[in-house]
Amino acid sequence: MTTPDDARAVPQGAAAVPAPRSATLGLPPACLPAGPTDGDITDDLKEAYWSVYDGAAAKATVRQILVRLPRIVRRIGHLAWRADRRATVALVALQLVSAAMSAFGLMASVAVLHQLFGDGPTPDKVRAAVPQILLVVAFMSARALLEAGVAVAQARVTPKIRTALERDFLHLTAHVRLEVVDDADWHDDAYRANDRGLFYARQIVGQVVSLASALLGIVGTAGVLALLHPLLILLLPLSVLPVGAAAVRSARARFHSFRRWNALQRRVRVFSWLLLDRDSAAELRSDTAQRALLDEHHRLTERIAQEDTRLGVNSALLSLAGRGLGGVGTGITYTALGLMLVAGWMPLAAGAGAVLAIQTAQGSLTRFMDVAHLVYEHAMWVDDLLAFQDRCRRLQPRRRELTAPATVETISLQDVTYTYPGKDTPALDRVSMTLRAGETVAFVGVNGSGKSTCSRLLAGLYAPSEGSVRWDGVDVTEMDTESVQAQVSMVLQDPLHFPFSALANITISRGTLTEADPRQALDAATASGADRVIAGLPGTWHALLSKRFQGGQELSAGQWAKIAVARGLYKNAPVLLLDEPTASMDPKAEHAVYQAVLHTKRRPDQITVLISHRLASVVECDRIYVFDNGRIIESGSHHELMELNGAYAEMFTLQAAGYQADAGKEVA
Repeated sequence: MTTPDDARAVPQGAAAVPAPRSATLGLPPACLPAGPTDGDITDDLKEAYWSVYDGAAAKATVRQILVRLPRIVRRIGHLAWRADRRATVALVALQLVSAAMSAFGLMASVAVLHQLFGDGPTPDKVRAAVPQILLVVAFMSARALLEAGVAVAQARVTPKIRTALERDFLHLTAHVRLEVVDDADWHDDAYRANDRGLFYARQIVGQVVSLASALLGIVGTAGVLALLHPLLILLLPLSVLPVGAAAVRSARARFHSFRRWNALQRRVRVFSWLLLDRDSAAELRSDTAQRALLDEHHRLTERIAQEDTRLGVNSALLSLAGRGLGGVGTGITYTALGLMLVAGWMPLAAGAGAVLAIQTAQGSLTRFMDVAHLVYEHAMWVDDLLAFQDRCRRLQPRRRELTAPATVETISLQDVTYTYPGKDTPALDRVSMTLRAGETVAFVGVNGSGKSTCSRLLAGLYAPSEGSVRWDGVDVTEMDTESVQAQVSMVLQDPLHFPFSALANITISRGTLTEADPRQALDAATASGADRVIAGLPGTWHALLSKRFQGGQELSAGQWAKIAVARGLYKNAPVLLLDEPTASMDPKAEHAVYQAVLHTKRRPDQITVLISHRLASVVECDRIYVFDNGRIIESGSHHELMELNGAYAEMFTLQAAGYQADAGKEVA
């Protein structure tokens, strides 16, 4: 290892204290409102990442909705076809036949009216209408059976769509590159796709079915009117368009109201969360802050109640206006129909049938417009989900035929530079080192110096921006990424608390929750000190480590650290990385862990890397690398670095002086 000549140690604490302010801070106000006191109380709320499409249907024009609907139906049909072809075919066929039965039933109803309004005595007319009445019953019964078949087919295909989308979503998000997950925007997109996209993907199939049913109902009714009299087709828009316009206004008002309701509830939940959250409970009580939060919560709920009343009144007035407008259109239609009857253009029975058909068409159009708004907005969430999945497919790790070897003699970093996405300054800057099998090395340095970033490059979690990481001379970019990660065991300072059994929390490092090598599991637990933790649990190895389950156990941070170290040791990989794994342990437990890592039951061909701020724990390492500002400024054994009298010696001396001072106080 060659240390760059121009690299110099930066004294600990340098540039850590901000420069003094040039301006003085004045007195704060004696009274300050906790939130807006007038106007729209949602004005100062930032739009939540999961609400970006809320209210979209309220902003879209009817033309935009109608133009987009065919593409939406095709996309949902494609998803259904992929999920279950047979059920999709059955769904379409049954829906079409059901619509035909509805049209035939309407025609049979018109035939009944012909019989009832015909010439002759009433008893004779009723008897003559009985066959037609039975036919109406038959058509309606057939339609009911077909709609049941539609529901069954929908019940088959809908869960499969959701399951397939959720499986793809989780598979893709679980495998994207680590630097992608570190991006806050990607994280928001992922949660939005999960919370909204998957939810509406389940609902939208039924909505598309309802949309198709309403549309087919309109088409069927138009066909019946054409058979009664061609001019009635001209009356149909006159009667249904005002109703449709009222339905559009009503649907938009509902979507706008829902968007506002969401925003208002978010503001109230801020206080609800503080009052209910476990992490805030102790400080809330010690500060006796409950009354202040409850008062503000009450003020906001009063405002929200006023907003709800206003929105309810506006909705009622809009509904009244819509019905009035629809009534005017219907009145004009019936007037025109009456004139046609007076002029003798159609018999009275046909007129009665036309009234029945027009009423049916009005109901179908209202339902079509309501569902169209739902489908339009919910399709945006589904499109968002599918677009996110496509994005994740482009962010997957490298897939190569060449896999990482089961053992490695040397791992070398050659002029490696790594810059986090969105950052200008590299976290690692032209770092070079060589790690050898059987060697234990340490990375030390101040926070943000590049230690953890370097360990993640060694683990294959990040790819260098420049330079190369080589295993026995082979660049890891030529290897399958997951195969590299499989040969590295990594223990982090804040380990994951898996809500599984104690044994599964150890064996999961080999990719299984249900199978174990008993001897290796016990050896790993013993070396890390986790054996005493597990032995003290009810059920020992079977104990569930989560309070979410009945009888579940809650561990301390130090106990979880021991479980995590056991997990890393159990993996038994050729590369072992320990990133501050003992930070939450007591000194005795920490010493035991490092003794296990440094001296006992280690693979002779294993490369071990320790990252620690407690320099006493790295004294026995074969080589120590000192990081500062993304560069290695010193390297060597503890003895060599102390003789160098550089940055490492300064840090070690400061820590040792602190321990000696504490020991002197205890003796005194």
